[in-house]
Amino acid sequence: QVQLVESGGGLVQAGGSLRLSCTASGRTFATYAMAWFRQAPGKVREFVAAKSSGGGVTYYADVVKGRFTISRDNDKNMVYLQMDSLKSEDTAVYYCAAGPFAAAFSTRYTFWGQGTLVTVSS
Repeated sequence: QVQLVESGGGLVQAGGSLRLSCTASGRTFATYAMAWFRQAPGKVREFVAAKSSGGGVTYYADVVKGRFTISRDNDKNMVYLQMDSLKSEDTAVYYCAAGPFAAAFSTRYTFWGQGTLVTVSS
């Protein structure tokens, strides 16, 4: 079992930056691929970024590539999402997820956090 808690969301102006954090419980964190998804009001949940258990494989959605960076610290059971050059369309609830393999499909992830809200004002 892995429990995930996101933090770091808030209100930011367009062009600004935020760093989201996800704290994971459990001794098996390092065996899981980790990902970030987001869900904007009235829209389906969409993939943002993923990183494999060892960190060697990374995927990004095209809409965030070059602006967002996913990283993880297996010693601290943490995964991060650095978000730069934020746009109003990045406004969403951001979720951290854990699963056996890095993938862009939400169905590949077993454990989910409760989400943290990011609001980008234009």
